[in-house]
Amino acid sequence: MKNIKVTYIVYTLASVLFIACHQPLKQEAAGNAAINDNSLQKDSTSQRVKRYGMVTGIKPEKIAYYKELHAHGWPGVTKMITECNIRNYSIYLKQIGSSYYLFSYFEYTGKNFDADMKKMAADTTTQRWWRETDPTQIPLPEALAKKQIWTEMEEVYHQD
Repeated sequence: MKNIKVTYIVYTLASVLFIACHQPLKQEAAGNAAINDNSLQKDSTSQRVKRYGMVTGIKPEKIAYYKELHAHGWPGVTKMITECNIRNYSIYLKQIGSSYYLFSYFEYTGKNFDADMKKMAADTTTQRWWRETDPTQIPLPEALAKKQIWTEMEEVYHQD
């Protein structure tokens, strides 16, 4: 029952954050290639854009370290994110009860999400980054069952 309640709270929070903030990822994205027509748009360069919202837990004792890592993001990681056709990548932190959650948002503008995520996963700098960030996070049960860290969320609303 606790897991159901936590999952409901997380999804509710994520929906609120998505609508309020409307403002990006790791190896779990490789398994999230399905395209939902409701989240596709064309930008000014006529590229297809797929928006992603993701959620994961974070260990309270690791929050300061996680923030420090991201305050000084590694140039090789940010370069790889861009090379893999990801833009507008943001991560938010929220406490719900005694638990902490990370919410991420990003836009994918490429043509082959799976190939781009495999490219990212093969990058040695990104692998080193994940070795730092993964131990700070607490995957939700759905992600854990897939050996992933982040859980993709359903887009419910978008306003350009």
